[in-house]
Amino acid sequence: MEFEILGNKDTRSGFGDGLLEVGKKNEQVVALCADLTGSLKMNAFENEFPERFFQVGIAEANMMGMAAGMTVGGKIPYTGTFANFSTGRVYDQIRQSIAYSKKNVKICASHAGLTLGEDGATHQILEDIGMMKMLPNMTVIVPCDYNQTKQATIAIADLDSPVYLRFGRPVMPIFIKPDAEFVVGKADVLIEGTDVTIVACGHLVWKSIEAAQALAKEGISAEVINMHTIKPLDEATLLKSIAKTKCVVTAEEHMMNGGLGESVAQVIVRNNLVPQEFVAVNDTFGESGTPMELMTKYGIDTVNVIEAAKKAIQRKG
Repeated sequence: MEFEILGNKDTRSGFGDGLLEVGKKNEQVVALCADLTGSLKMNAFENEFPERFFQVGIAEANMMGMAAGMTVGGKIPYTGTFANFSTGRVYDQIRQSIAYSKKNVKICASHAGLTLGEDGATHQILEDIGMMKMLPNMTVIVPCDYNQTKQATIAIADLDSPVYLRFGRPVMPIFIKPDAEFVVGKADVLIEGTDVTIVACGHLVWKSIEAAQALAKEGISAEVINMHTIKPLDEATLLKSIAKTKCVVTAEEHMMNGGLGESVAQVIVRNNLVPQEFVAVNDTFGESGTPMELMTKYGIDTVNVIEAAKKAIQRKG
């Protein structure tokens, strides 16, 4: 069950490298940024394709409107700013100008969740997955490491529809192979198990792998699913797993309300009712601190996944 760590890098760098690569492959790809080019690692695209890069300044709503308009001419716009500014500040523009009319805009959101760290609660959006998944026509993707973020950034260019791509700031282990295929809407079973299903996205995938490894030492067999696509959710993979394990834990760097856990719960209620435990932020704003300190304080660390798995197993009766 040992996972090979291929290095350590932030997922936002995966976005930057993926954007450059997809830009080379597809001349219709353009990039817009709201004064955070360095933070989102969009510099390489700007340097390579200055005529296809648009620095809009601190005007996120205007950026979304521009991106929507560009799609009319056949362009594939990738917008870039912090997740808080990619959703909360511009929800009206996304709803009215992008989702409603199914415009082919890729909303790329960095510095999501608690792991934004020291910038604090005003920047640490924890409700963005819920906001985006409730919009008709919107695909929602939360990749787990540098390689998968790069793969997802490239893959979404082939979708002729709006996409919300969520990634983060901190350096984390790389464990997805660089040549792995990324399929939108198809979850990855990273570890097979029989006692409990752990469904995770984003940074919590690695925490779930750590939890599964610790549980294995106690004789508990955990299946770990990387549910990188929140919408559309891979219900088939989920149902196949819980039919075997009879219980599930969801783990995410997001509010408990509205996130991955809620989507999984809907599937369970409609199909195969089993105990579910949630590892997520419980109805609170964050605060300033280092990413790992905050994950521990707000209950979304490895130990919390372990505890939730044991509780879910106990509830099976």
